[in-house]
Amino acid sequence: MTQSMFIVWRESVEALLVIGILLAWVGRRPQSRRLSRYVWSGAALGLLVSVLLAGLILLAGEAMSGAANEWFQASLALIASLLIVQMVGWMHRNARTLKQDLTRHAGERLDRQGGLGLLVLTLLAVSREGSETVVFLYGASARLQGTSLGLFAIGAVAGLALALLTVTLLHGSRRFISWPHFFAISEAILLLLGAALLVSGMERIAGQWLAMDWPEPVYRAIGDALWDTGAVLDDGHGLGGLLADFAGYRASPSMLTLVVWLGYWLLVAGWLRPRKTRSLPCPT
Repeated sequence: MTQSMFIVWRESVEALLVIGILLAWVGRRPQSRRLSRYVWSGAALGLLVSVLLAGLILLAGEAMSGAANEWFQASLALIASLLIVQMVGWMHRNARTLKQDLTRHAGERLDRQGGLGLLVLTLLAVSREGSETVVFLYGASARLQGTSLGLFAIGAVAGLALALLTVTLLHGSRRFISWPHFFAISEAILLLLGAALLVSGMERIAGQWLAMDWPEPVYRAIGDALWDTGAVLDDGHGLGGLLADFAGYRASPSMLTLVVWLGYWLLVAGWLRPRKTRSLPCPT
């Protein structure tokens, strides 16, 4: 539930930020009411594209069984992890000029294509955020069944409500948290979630590898636990469960799990270290 709530919250805030920037921009132009309708129409179509993608992914998952389904779910988890790292890196590079770039593209499209160009720009922006949300949610829900899936869905709805509240607070007052602080905190949690999705995907792949013919050392690296801290911090519930969901913690990690987790953080640290954190301008 907490995973789905955070994912929907973070991605919805970013989508609402884009819509807010575009609405503020068209509000200062002639025929602002007509142009606003194009923005909202593009947002609605972008949401529809995301829903269609979710339907296709669910149909594909249901059409597969056994090993094929395991590989499919593992692939989605790995893709979700990669998208998270890519998204955080993109924000580091473009946060400072996000508002200027977006309004410049909006002006260019409006001049060339009129309101339709503005609609397409909004559609692409919202559908990108929505598609990322779909992939993240599917990757995070791969291990869930029954009641847990119901709570996962409730978390997603709660995340949307929380996003609306967050945007309202960020627009209305900076006493609680500013846009730069919001994105810095949420990006750190996203990177933790990326590690959790990567570990989850690799564990599914490891399960398939164990059914293959490998030398004994490979089996031990894939399947044998290096240690067991379950008595101190169980990864099935409580704080350990939260760390498992959001950081990829395992009480009994295999050599493969440990190498993948450490490798992820080494690569992320090396990729992001040269980039300076940039502040995101508050939309007006």
